[in-house]
Amino acid sequence: MNQAKAGSGSILRSRLALVRTVTAVACLAALLLSACTGGAPGPGPTSSASQSRAAQPPGTQGSGPELLWKLDLNLTIPWSIVFLDDGTAIISERDTKLIKSVRNDRATTVGEFPGVVPGGEGGLLGLALSPAFASDRLLYAYFTGESDNRISRTRLEQAADGRLSLGTPEVIFAGIPKASTHNGGRIRFGPDGFLYVGTGDAQHPEQAQDRNALGGKILRLTPEGKPAPGNPFGNNPVYSYGHRNVQGLAWDSSGRLWASEFGPDVNDELNLIEAGGNYGWPQVTGAPGRAGYIDAKVVWPSTADASPSGLEIVNGTAFTCALRGQRLWTVPLSGETAGNPVAYLTAQYGRLRDVSHAPDGTLWVLSNNQNPDFALVLKAAS
Repeated sequence: MNQAKAGSGSILRSRLALVRTVTAVACLAALLLSACTGGAPGPGPTSSASQSRAAQPPGTQGSGPELLWKLDLNLTIPWSIVFLDDGTAIISERDTKLIKSVRNDRATTVGEFPGVVPGGEGGLLGLALSPAFASDRLLYAYFTGESDNRISRTRLEQAADGRLSLGTPEVIFAGIPKASTHNGGRIRFGPDGFLYVGTGDAQHPEQAQDRNALGGKILRLTPEGKPAPGNPFGNNPVYSYGHRNVQGLAWDSSGRLWASEFGPDVNDELNLIEAGGNYGWPQVTGAPGRAGYIDAKVVWPSTADASPSGLEIVNGTAFTCALRGQRLWTVPLSGETAGNPVAYLTAQYGRLRDVSHAPDGTLWVLSNNQNPDFALVLKAAS
């Protein structure tokens, strides 16, 4: 993985340099501006920095992400994207059960992940790379099986000609409740080297308040699938609870964990996660200020504006994809405070599922429209 970067990584860098040059031309600048217009939401999200968001001021669009190009990869409901050091993208497809790789702007099937039983919102969901991937080459996957949601890991083998293949998977954690909706599914290794897992309440809201249940939680596991040492409730995988359906996990530069979460018919959330914290579901949603529950840092009162999915944090800005909202939200972060959300790409590319920071500094965003699906490559604001 320490080879000179080639393939998709070199192409992305070449294209990025070309875009920077050409954007001096007024016509292309106008085109980019129209592709990245910030949209004002319906009722308006609230944040820890303000109680209501004013209309986006003229000229602020240029300070946000810029669309560089759209990759027509012929994907089918892609769910998660991670990157190898050489810039190769690894993508899961929820219903086909396939792992695909993207190099040189082309998607290739790596293999079908065993044991996946798609249905409703379940299937092959989140991916994560081992912190020691350069030596162990382990790819982790969260997926819906016959009777539960579970996590497996497998070696991502690479042949001499560069072709990738899947080894034999090993289930490291099982028993996460499944349903037609609210399956959670996002997994990510934290700065501490442990695996964080976002689960859903699987249509049983009461279990979100039960610290002995796995639904409606953020879990913290060792790479082998055991409760991580230092967890807040002893030898228990639960790290935080009172969640409805966690869809995104990301850390800021100071190591604070943030999570995006579906609300019911109101109050989608961006939360700052505390070890042992109770985030209120189903007793409360949003930020009501009730004792015993932790308020969300950002609340979208109308789920038509959000239904937030994948989450990434780059240079102090949180980027979260919106499914029903069909846009990319940006939220400036300052310590434990979240600023005013601003929307980009509104209603231009349909449902957006995941966002990930590539090794060359670009952001990749996956669509979820089944028409077929594609990836957007963005330049994050400097």
